[in-house]
Amino acid sequence: MKILKFGGTSVGSPARMKEVCKLITDGEQKVVVLSAMSGTTNSLVEIADYIKKGNPEAANNVVNKLRRLYSAHLVELFSTGKMLDETRKLVNGIFMHIHDLAMGAYTESVEKEILAQGELISTNMVTNYLKECGIKVYLIPALDFMRTDANAEPDLPFIKQALNNILTEHAGYDIYITQGFICRNHLGEIDNLQRGGSDYTACLIGAARRAEEIQIWTDIDGMHNNDPRFVDGTTPVRQLNFEEAAELAYFGAKILHPTCIQPARYAGVPVRLLNTMEPSAPGTLINNEMQWGTIKAVAAKDNITAIKIVSSRMLLATGFLRKVFEIFEQHRTPIDMVTTSEVGVSLSIDNTSHLADIVEDLKKYGTVEVDENMCIICVVGDLAWGNIGFESKVAEALAAIPVRMISYGGSNHNISFLVREQDKKAALCELSHKLFA
Repeated sequence: MKILKFGGTSVGSPARMKEVCKLITDGEQKVVVLSAMSGTTNSLVEIADYIKKGNPEAANNVVNKLRRLYSAHLVELFSTGKMLDETRKLVNGIFMHIHDLAMGAYTESVEKEILAQGELISTNMVTNYLKECGIKVYLIPALDFMRTDANAEPDLPFIKQALNNILTEHAGYDIYITQGFICRNHLGEIDNLQRGGSDYTACLIGAARRAEEIQIWTDIDGMHNNDPRFVDGTTPVRQLNFEEAAELAYFGAKILHPTCIQPARYAGVPVRLLNTMEPSAPGTLINNEMQWGTIKAVAAKDNITAIKIVSSRMLLATGFLRKVFEIFEQHRTPIDMVTTSEVGVSLSIDNTSHLADIVEDLKKYGTVEVDENMCIICVVGDLAWGNIGFESKVAEALAAIPVRMISYGGSNHNISFLVREQDKKAALCELSHKLFA
């Protein structure tokens, strides 16, 4: 069994929904995970925000606008009056529920319940369209099997048991449709998976079922070897190790969230990134295989701030690094890159909400310098230290670029450079020319 996930753009219109249905009706049994139609979640966020601000009238105006849009979508999607009427009744019921929520008091639980409605609508629309086409399809409510624990992490044993029970009870269908992103928490309340959204759902299902393959369908032909917004002539990377894919996702490749593929990695289930606009393209295969001696891709992460702490009085002092890192832990601020010397440490962060407090605390231990508007350039591939010349080849490409920090050796798959944001495009282009031309 394969697990297929389609994002909001892929189901962003009735025409796109019909194209998705053609893709998935190939005679093979599969589970299909769907996001909300593109733009819907933004409208639902706006509705929740109006409720939070105590403005139910504005919230209901947005609900009505979204309701009119879906009314037109339904007429375009269905060709028979019976299925149109059935789906319209269901969708209208969902919008009436949102109206009811808009008239009540705001809570985080109410907001999460509102945000869940987009996926509920899109999955019912696609399921009923497939029924109209004569396909044997079953809709599995994600709220019946997708659950997080008290730490807001996926409850994998529960997910596996509940999902397998549902599929056993409803065996024999060609296609199973379910919602991405949404779940219940350990209290039974409607919640969401946050990181990776629908991709995370697909990978959790794939891991639970030990699927043949997980397919993530988007509007781009896999993960590219550089950022096509800044570099001409980029090409899709046909194969990535899970660790390489996670590095690229963390350092700027927006096609995947860095943590969403971890369930698939641990279960040994390959993930393939495919393009709904070009379904015949091979995309990118992510698995546990490693192509030795190859540099795969370059990515960039913006809005980075570098902090340097120098303290000659802490020369070789035990506990200096611990004290520095504890400050970031106290302010719940993750660190991206780290370089050290005998008298100081430089590091980078992408969350500056507590920067002022962090700097004040660091000044207890030394002189502090801050550089803002920086960018991390990350080169990913087989970069183990035994591959002679790889690191120098990468460094040569940046010979004319001022480099603030270099991080190498913490991973066998990554060498990172911290540069000014204004030098980002030049750095990406030079790396492409040197590594891939």
